[in-house]
Amino acid sequence: MTTGFRVEPSTEFPGWLTWDLIDDTRFNACAIGKLIARLEDAPGGGRRARLRMFPERQHSNLLDAVHGGATLSLIDIALFTGMRLILDGNAAGSVTLDLSTQFIGAGRLGEPLDAVVEVLRETGRLVFLRGLVEQGDQTIAAFGGTIRKPSR
Repeated sequence: MTTGFRVEPSTEFPGWLTWDLIDDTRFNACAIGKLIARLEDAPGGGRRARLRMFPERQHSNLLDAVHGGATLSLIDIALFTGMRLILDGNAAGSVTLDLSTQFIGAGRLGEPLDAVVEVLRETGRLVFLRGLVEQGDQTIAAFGGTIRKPSR
């Protein structure tokens, strides 16, 4: 299966995986930068995926906080991270059908920003997911989204 991603143990961040597109001229690398991911046990059983970005000045708004568009990009990418890590799905050929986000706080620059996602349900063609964006012990956003799996 061609996935389009380079996912391997990170030498820089033990216990994490690299989360890079093979083609580093695409959006993820150019707009978001370094991403790492890991699979975790969720409270109450089950699994969840955590995708981490490292916000810098290019991710900021005029208030010197993480721009909402950068947070939305992290969330969108995290949907596919969840699909890939939790379900072993082909994220490369999938598309976002909907994404609902509630901003709760402002992300800070210079501190890791995590999107933590869980799969609610998988059907033949769709994956329903939800999660939180966290920075330290603060919740930055809540989200829910639906992915359509690739056509055969």
